[in-house]
Amino acid sequence: MSSEGSSGWPDNHVGDPYGSDIFTEADGKHETIANLGPLRALAGTWEGRGGTDVHPVLDGTEREGYVERYDLAPVDRQTNGPQLFYGLRYHTHIVKVGEVETFHDQVGYWLWEPATHLVTFSLSIPRGQALLAVGFAKPDATTFEVRATRGSTTYGIVSNPFLERAFRTQSFVMRVRVDDEDSWSYEQETILELPGVREPFAHTDRNTLLRLSAPAPNPLALGDVVGEASVG
Repeated sequence: MSSEGSSGWPDNHVGDPYGSDIFTEADGKHETIANLGPLRALAGTWEGRGGTDVHPVLDGTEREGYVERYDLAPVDRQTNGPQLFYGLRYHTHIVKVGEVETFHDQVGYWLWEPATHLVTFSLSIPRGQALLAVGFAKPDATTFEVRATRGSTTYGIVSNPFLERAFRTQSFVMRVRVDDEDSWSYEQETILELPGVREPFAHTDRNTLLRLSAPAPNPLALGDVVGEASVG
């Protein structure tokens, strides 16, 4: 579990490891997949047909089943001066069971920062909301979680004015469990404040995803493979 300290780094982390030189670029590896830490198991294309969404409705709570396709593609290493990330660009598309119309659509990045052992997760949805969440994990972890909190200037949540008034998101947590090389699961809890409702509402989503296909290499790694083949 991580919460944000006064420095902006999670409380259970030692802090900013990068020192005063903010311009010198970090050296990184060409291949992303081998350097994703705990995110390596998530790379690829997945499908989950047993998703469950619990959300608020006018007269209380509704439970919906859903089918999900989740694509996670390796991107080239990214740097902010000395800060180095390896990551996956993702798109998840969700429909209700037996329907065609989009129930939920979401894009973003999963990022692994080797120097800090932090997992960063970004989320953007076409209803006018985005967030950045973070959590600590060991490189070989098979379970980890990320969290975001409304009001944070680092790992926070931003919403359009209607959502901020009518479905105010106070916090977000996503817990991931890698079951084996061909299966992983998640549980999400989003705490909402609703007008006229005294107690916060826990909007939850959970699913188990099964592998459809392995990931393609990131562009820089693919270039190395093509170059080697050309030389040969």
